[in-house]
Amino acid sequence: MPASRSRPYVGRLAPSPTGLLHLGHARTFALAAARAAGGRLLLRMDDLDGARCRPEFAAAALADLAWLGLAWEEPVIVQSSRLPAYRAALARLHAAGLVYPCDRSRKDLAGALAAPHEAAGDDEPLYPAAWRPPAATPLPPLDPAGLARNWRFRVPEGETVAFTDARLGPRAAVCGRDFGDFLVWRKDGLPSYQLACAVDDAALGITEVVRGEDLVRSTFRQLLLLAALLPPGAPPPGYFHAPLLHDENGTRLAKRHAALALHTLRAQGVEPRTLIA
Repeated sequence: MPASRSRPYVGRLAPSPTGLLHLGHARTFALAAARAAGGRLLLRMDDLDGARCRPEFAAAALADLAWLGLAWEEPVIVQSSRLPAYRAALARLHAAGLVYPCDRSRKDLAGALAAPHEAAGDDEPLYPAAWRPPAATPLPPLDPAGLARNWRFRVPEGETVAFTDARLGPRAAVCGRDFGDFLVWRKDGLPSYQLACAVDDAALGITEVVRGEDLVRSTFRQLLLLAALLPPGAPPPGYFHAPLLHDENGTRLAKRHAALALHTLRAQGVEPRTLIA
């Protein structure tokens, strides 16, 4: 069993029901299950993207994972049922002065992307430090109107966040240079991926997160959130960022690759042990 042996291993599978799972998901989830051997493995359905998540994709994900021979503890954790926990976490960050409301639009941010410090290819562009309010600025309350605004986490400018990945080795990023203030709450009244993931990993006692290497930058953000939300002295999870799969043209597999969807391969009679091998 990988990771620290000072505490029992708890891993998790976290499919997002925004489409059908593909071969890349199969490899990552199989790795997660293998690394959890002898420990506990939970399943969390990341279904907070209301515009794209569908019940049929959630049902297909459960069927595909079972077809692969993966087993997890019941019940399945569903993020959309955990909104009170995310609101409570936002309230803690708010009370600590670690967040601020952001009324900048995507168009505003797009206009700043020509800056040389832009994090090219990142899932969330570098937020200009000049746009953040002074630290002493009073925060509006988290009343219904406050929860209908975007909120950003104020990263500690110039501080290095580091961790040792179980596959990639030592990783480090500098706040304000490699990534900036990031969204933790959206104006549609839902948490961002960063906040929901950090809250759940902490609440479920996850000891190792296994996911794709495209999420390394998210790990730095989530480590900052975990440091703010975990009890003093409580360790964050360890991390294993798995390699990504690409098609014959070198394009990273995505849910639009219907021909390589597990649902399609299962219907064609492909044996799951062939994929696992």
